[in-house]
Amino acid sequence: MVKEAWLPIGFKMPDGAKTRTVLHAGREWQILESIGGGRVLVAEERLIQKWLDDGLITDGLFQGFEFDNRRLGQMSSGASQLLCPIGDGPAPKNKAEAIAFAIAMRSTREVADSLPLQDAIYVEKISRLLPTYMLGPETPAEMVAGFWLTGGIEISASSFRRMRQAMGWLAPTDLKEVIEAAGFAVSEVVPSSRKREAARQLGENGAENGKSAEDPGGKVFELPGRPVLAAFFNEHVVDIVNHRERYKALGIDFPSAVILHGPPGCGKTFAVERLIDFLGWPSFQVDASSVASPYIHETSKKVAEVFDKAMQNGPSVIVIDEMEAFLADREMGSGHHRVEEMAEFLRRIPEAAQHEVLVIGMTNRIEMIDPAILRRGRFDHVVEVTHASEAEILALVATLLMKLPTAEDVDGTTLAKELSGRPLSDVAFVIREGARLAARGGKDRIEQEHLTAALKATPSRSGDGDHERRIGFVWN
Repeated sequence: MVKEAWLPIGFKMPDGAKTRTVLHAGREWQILESIGGGRVLVAEERLIQKWLDDGLITDGLFQGFEFDNRRLGQMSSGASQLLCPIGDGPAPKNKAEAIAFAIAMRSTREVADSLPLQDAIYVEKISRLLPTYMLGPETPAEMVAGFWLTGGIEISASSFRRMRQAMGWLAPTDLKEVIEAAGFAVSEVVPSSRKREAARQLGENGAENGKSAEDPGGKVFELPGRPVLAAFFNEHVVDIVNHRERYKALGIDFPSAVILHGPPGCGKTFAVERLIDFLGWPSFQVDASSVASPYIHETSKKVAEVFDKAMQNGPSVIVIDEMEAFLADREMGSGHHRVEEMAEFLRRIPEAAQHEVLVIGMTNRIEMIDPAILRRGRFDHVVEVTHASEAEILALVATLLMKLPTAEDVDGTTLAKELSGRPLSDVAFVIREGARLAARGGKDRIEQEHLTAALKATPSRSGDGDHERRIGFVWN
């Protein structure tokens, strides 16, 4: 709740600004709206002196005055410049606003890296975050940056994959630029935004400079350990994108929506992330953390906002994770608000393809999904993904080990046999754990004993003894 204003409405500041209502307030500061639409930061003299001592502001930036036996200072900013607490700020609407905040964070940390910023005031005018020195546990700077940039989601700015999901409206290369401008490293390989334009140009022109109109970058989509699923995406997504005119002439404008369903750990998320990276399109996430709300109408409103952003940034991808949370069969019983959410999806999914938005849904419980969603014209392809076979796990093991230094005694075949029927996440974990054990042992390469030890430390979680399940794809 906003505190009572220190200053009366119409109070004339030393710089001539006249105050209106108080917008935000703390123990030693207040932000007021000024007549004309600007904002005024008013702070007690003691707080201003702390900012001066820490080198965050220059002397004379705040103009001092007295009111009601209180020594204060004020600084005004224009209507177009953000001035607000970190916890109450609006999410950036474009790259320029995101970059502006990132630069302010980096410049602040370069001056005083040890100061906590979770309670800071963002002053765009001077490109600074001014801490208010409130007592409490310190939040890491990368969490503060992620919270602001995503509009209130608790994500570390160093987690590039999660940031991409939360900020799908921003191209991967632009997001990388924003994160690095804030002073944080991006270790992931970032797909070039040129792929997006290349895909569009190749789709429209068929061929350029005499080259065959293959996929962006001249490569086919590859999915280690999942050749059949890779073939499905190449046929039903990539080929349509790369030969737009050919398909359009026959009435096919854009790839149809797809559902991937299967048990946890079978690689659905991994496959979708690889496809998004390959296409180089911005992605938008629909899941419980991003759109779910206990308030009536709020969830459907957020779903509509996600679809609107995706259509404005087409070609793009919308990923609906854990579909059963939003699209459960209405015959199973649900409140009025759930019916409203279902209606929003039913309307938006066919509309998305008309605006070059590829919708991909994922679920572990396909039997729970409402039949209306599964009808043709919404999700044309329903693809079953089960656990990988030994041969497919071997292909994934080989791909992962290829990137790491390994001893001559490493046998991927033995490892794949032991991991057959297990989630793909177990495969990646065993390789990573083997590398950790090698490093801990002072080795410069992974040996078979490290992988064997890692495998023993990763027992099967299935509990059913079924290690003969094979991958299967059924699309209809």
